[in-house]
Amino acid sequence: MEAYCVKCREKREVKDGQAEYNAVGTPVTRGICSVCGTKMYRMGRTTAHEGIPKPVIIPKKVIRKGKLVIVESPAKAKTVGRFLGEDYTVKASVGHVRDLLRSQLSVDIENNFRPKYRVPNDKREVVKELKELAGKVEQIYLATDPDREGEAIAWHLVESAEIDPKLTQRVVFHEITNEAVADAFSHPREIDMDLVNAQQARRILDRLVGYGISPILWAKVRGRLSAGRVQSVALRLIVERDREIDAFIPDEYWTIAADLVPEGGKTSYIAKLSKIDGDDPQFQNEAEVMPVVADMEKAQYIVNNIKRGQRRRRPLAPFITSSMQQEASRRFGYTSRRTMRIAQQLYEGINIGNGGETGLITYIRTDSTHIAAPAVNEARSFIEERYGKDFLPDTPPGTRLDQLQPRKRMKPFGLQLYYSNRKQSKNFSHVTNTACINSFGNDSSLLK
Repeated sequence: MEAYCVKCREKREVKDGQAEYNAVGTPVTRGICSVCGTKMYRMGRTTAHEGIPKPVIIPKKVIRKGKLVIVESPAKAKTVGRFLGEDYTVKASVGHVRDLLRSQLSVDIENNFRPKYRVPNDKREVVKELKELAGKVEQIYLATDPDREGEAIAWHLVESAEIDPKLTQRVVFHEITNEAVADAFSHPREIDMDLVNAQQARRILDRLVGYGISPILWAKVRGRLSAGRVQSVALRLIVERDREIDAFIPDEYWTIAADLVPEGGKTSYIAKLSKIDGDDPQFQNEAEVMPVVADMEKAQYIVNNIKRGQRRRRPLAPFITSSMQQEASRRFGYTSRRTMRIAQQLYEGINIGNGGETGLITYIRTDSTHIAAPAVNEARSFIEERYGKDFLPDTPPGTRLDQLQPRKRMKPFGLQLYYSNRKQSKNFSHVTNTACINSFGNDSSLLK
């Protein structure tokens, strides 16, 4: 039998080999190097182990104590940890802990599109720490974000850190307040595999499309660009629209309107020419228009009737993710990435001078404009108290679409907190006025 000799730095024949089992019950062979006499050690079962009784290993009883909560970001961990207290250990996964391999397609097309996941090198220490902590506590709560991606991250945590599913529960909250967190932990559930599989399908489709398209971008445009299911379809729509514009044949047409001011009046009224001898006017060039204009300039006009009315202006819908990004770009020139980064900070919590981090808005990734009843009541009470009943309608406005949307829209919360702190803390006033993108004003207008 040969084994590696650390002194000779090569394999040598084992002299006086003795078969035995080590402390954890693994068969090993101990001996000395036949050349230099250095002690040698080789693992593995041999024929010499036959007849040697295997020791009974009594596993150490692990005493589990405490509760572990895993969130996605350190800022969120700090805010949630302040609400839960000392009985809970709150740790952050710092985003995804497992993903498809970058060096290959990582999708087995022939085997029902089975993905091949890997823990990145920069996340191995995080996974190792979470695995060690999960082995010592009596309960693990996965409090990642309340969307498909957050659900998938929770599942990847269980898989990569080898967390016992029997000790694991999923908690979801749409706003990081003491009440919302307490309510979420009083109603835990299991991981929703339908949401997980939906996110997996989305990620696999991204890889299948992008893995073939991205190299084209690298060759034709520049390196380090990526394309996937969204960019490729969007590019197709842009190209088709551009081709329609190129193929469009412009058709010249003219209209005539008169700016009328009654005698003794100051208000002008615009009257559009709608009939000539009972027929609709059709002017295709300036030569056809000018004779009519010359004739109309000599005419006298009588205003027989002026209709007056009121137009009701309905409030804008609450922010969804896309409308928030558009408004931030229009008002402040923010990129989508910057807007989402600021909004994520407002969701996870910032220090506003009240003793710790405080969440200021609900979860920011949503396409729903539905307003929950408690939020409506809070806003109505605030408007009535601060501005009076004249600014409060009998019933809050809404649409039929709101009733069909089960998900919650994005909103700020704690209106009283907002106005009581905005003058006390410059940091709070700056962040809410600049980064919240006037969402308080947008939301309050909904109720008018």
